[in-house]
Amino acid sequence: MGIQGYVEYKSREFCNSVRCPVQIELNKKEKASEEYEIIRQTCRTACKYTTWQFHHWLIEKGYLIVKKEVFE
Repeated sequence: MGIQGYVEYKSREFCNSVRCPVQIELNKKEKASEEYEIIRQTCRTACKYTTWQFHHWLIEKGYLIVKKEVFE
């Protein structure tokens, strides 16, 4: 569910933009293949980038982080 007039972040957009070496290898493999999943474990356990780098990349690209307000 997007916000009208805005686009949502696409999965791995940051990784492809910064030319992450792990992402470059993933792009060479068939998605969801055994080789792909083995390489993808690096992303889950030993990402080459920090949340600070990701957050600032989002800001530079004009992304907003929004959260739905919850009324109690």
